[in-house]
Amino acid sequence: MTGGSPASPRPSRPSRAVIRRRRLVVGLIAVLAVALVAVIATITVHAFLGGAQEKASAVGTTSTPTPKSTPLTPAQQLLKTAADPATACAVSFSGEGIDHAPMLQTVGVLFTGLPIPERAGAVFAGWYPTPEAAQAQVQTDRVNGSQLTTCTDQQRTLYAAWTTPEQNTATAVKIPILMYHQFTTKPGGEDNWLRNNYVYIEDFKAQMDYVASSKFYMPTWDELNAFIDGKLFLPQHSLIITDDDADPTWLQLAVPVVTERKLLTTSFVITGERKDGSPSPYVLQRSHTNDMHRAGDNGKGRMVNLPADQVAADLEESAKVLGAKEVIAYPYGHYNATAEEGVTKAGFLLARTIDFGYVKIGTNKLQLPVVRINYGDTVDGLKNNIG
Repeated sequence: MTGGSPASPRPSRPSRAVIRRRRLVVGLIAVLAVALVAVIATITVHAFLGGAQEKASAVGTTSTPTPKSTPLTPAQQLLKTAADPATACAVSFSGEGIDHAPMLQTVGVLFTGLPIPERAGAVFAGWYPTPEAAQAQVQTDRVNGSQLTTCTDQQRTLYAAWTTPEQNTATAVKIPILMYHQFTTKPGGEDNWLRNNYVYIEDFKAQMDYVASSKFYMPTWDELNAFIDGKLFLPQHSLIITDDDADPTWLQLAVPVVTERKLLTTSFVITGERKDGSPSPYVLQRSHTNDMHRAGDNGKGRMVNLPADQVAADLEESAKVLGAKEVIAYPYGHYNATAEEGVTKAGFLLARTIDFGYVKIGTNKLQLPVVRINYGDTVDGLKNNIG
């Protein structure tokens, strides 16, 4: 062509290989972009959940630590040793100057062996159920071995009361020990040479009604022992009831009376003749010797006719049957220095005579006096003797 501009060259088209490479690069970029988005999303979710957990921790949802076991108290440790957990009661002791370990008692059985603590410049005045009762020292609140053991959740605490030696002496307490023998249902009494020994059972009931309604304090023998030494204060309104021989009339007629009225009584048993256990929760069985309730060569009891070693051997045999050595009653009331030596050798603390009188601080422990109750004695006569 003449007179015109030259034609523009047409651009060259990329080859197929180039196109494939471009597509591959674009695909890789897309995959990487998706992966990056996923990573960012994951990080964001974890960050969000971590923050929520931190917030939850801030409002108290921390993990609970493993609890540590609480050590057992001495009373709880003692209960683990009980042969019969169902009736076990761990009794603890508290109060000024008290450092006694808990002791096991049995629910429904008389308190046994409660401690009698000592403190310089003071006289023990008994155990009470609360600190307030120990402070007030009301006689009827006092706890001792004349009462059946009671317990709440297998444990209880007793609180000590104290008085001064001067107050203990000034009170001048006199403790009567009543002495009974046999009993009869006959108002006119028994017609034999032991007539005076047989108390009419209705008179006995009236006497025990008076004792129960007057709420006398009933000391145990270990309490009486400490009282004589001046180490324990006993209320003026105190009384000990005893029976000699464990005669069938005592077992059949009198035991139900003291049991119904919940009165602690001691039955002095001739163990060569009776080996049965106590007939009542309220009756202590103590020694009237094993085989010395018989006349000796001079017409008096064997206890004043035999050497001290033989007396001691007999009392040891009696103690095996009864399981106790606190006190004995002299057969027929006969005693002398040899008899007293035998009592001491056998390990007994106290011995009861038939001599009239009252137990006081300083009384001879091997010559405890009594208030004898005879046939015909009424409740008025009893009141005159015991107040």
